[in-house]
Amino acid sequence: MSSVEIGLWSFPVLILLIFLRVPIGAAMLGTGIVGTYLVLGKWTPILAQMKVLAWNTNANYSLSIIPLFLLMGQFAARGGMSQSLFNAAAAFLGHRKGGVAMAAVGACAGFGSICGSSLATAATMAQVALPELKRNGYAGGLATATLAAGGTLGILIPPSVVLVIYAILAEQNIAKLFLAAFVPGIIAALSYLLVIAIYVRVKPESAGNAARIPWGARVPALIAVWPVVAIFFLVVGGIYLGWFTPTQAAAIGAAGAGLVAFINGGLDRKSLFDCFKETAVSTGMIFFIILGASVFNSFLAFSRLPQVGAEWVTAQGYAPMTVLIIILLLYIVFGCIMDSLSMIVLTIPIFFPIVTAMDFGMSPEHFAIWFGILVLMVAEIGMITPPVGLNLFIISAMARDVPIRDTYKAIVPFVTADLLRIVLLTSFPIISIFLV
Repeated sequence: MSSVEIGLWSFPVLILLIFLRVPIGAAMLGTGIVGTYLVLGKWTPILAQMKVLAWNTNANYSLSIIPLFLLMGQFAARGGMSQSLFNAAAAFLGHRKGGVAMAAVGACAGFGSICGSSLATAATMAQVALPELKRNGYAGGLATATLAAGGTLGILIPPSVVLVIYAILAEQNIAKLFLAAFVPGIIAALSYLLVIAIYVRVKPESAGNAARIPWGARVPALIAVWPVVAIFFLVVGGIYLGWFTPTQAAAIGAAGAGLVAFINGGLDRKSLFDCFKETAVSTGMIFFIILGASVFNSFLAFSRLPQVGAEWVTAQGYAPMTVLIIILLLYIVFGCIMDSLSMIVLTIPIFFPIVTAMDFGMSPEHFAIWFGILVLMVAEIGMITPPVGLNLFIISAMARDVPIRDTYKAIVPFVTADLLRIVLLTSFPIISIFLV
């Protein structure tokens, strides 16, 4: 068996391990080690590599931004910011048809601007919004589908942990990627609002009506979200204005969110320890995935599969847009069986060289940014695509009284909106790069 054939066989083996519930980091690490041995025929290079790889991979200064953003999200959840975001959105939208669900999407977008994680956004906002949606007579499927889709805004609206990883893998500017993601993220949020508006008119029985909030109560609810706005502009604005590096901005954002949580009474000695513990656990998981991907991608380099694949695709004479569409479709399939972070660290070293070798009529930097936003968007579709959408499972676990089939049915319009948005961003790259 040739080295290229060994590289090809590694993918079904890896997918099988994932289906067997082997942690994705361990699956990539084991497959990479065994695959490297099969290609080279000896253990010495693998042992020499493992001696330094963990340090060289995880000691990257740019990766320090990840635990800081995760900690900022933990502090934001403890500080009641998710509740204040939902209250403010509900005060202005709740009395409209489908308004409470729209408020949940708006709150997800706001929380995503200081969280950076899809799963964390979905889980946090579900705790806040699910009781209100049920109390106002919303159908279980619509409620859970709304929160699952809204959770994806956690990494679509900057700052985004997954975009940080993409920036490191593709050697791109983190600040420019954040800026490029802003407009597509807003479009995603607006498209979800439109889906809800259409859904509740087609199925009027799926949504109840909340009482209209007087203006005297709306203003205080709006004022209560000032910490979220301040932290977002301090972090993201500080990066764009050149006040801080992305890592410094993440540290300042985490400190600001922690201060707000302490002032609001949501942070004491125990909860502070819990925040650090959850951050450490999530960071360890992410870094282990990165380590596993590094070993697996090193094996692929030894097998020469990426180089041979790029040469083969180029030799076929496919139009660049055809290749891009095929890759995006593959991402949708991959997204159904693994989380977006694992998928990106696994596939970017393979797909990125293929597409960068083609002419898309733009500068290399603009193409890399546009491709990154497309990958991010398509990866998140997988998070809400049946049968194995991780966001769907998270929300369903928190709403055990709602049959999973109801969530599957209600999520279809949101997935349709996502696909239409991908078509829009693919057809008009300027939407992603005009701010860069």
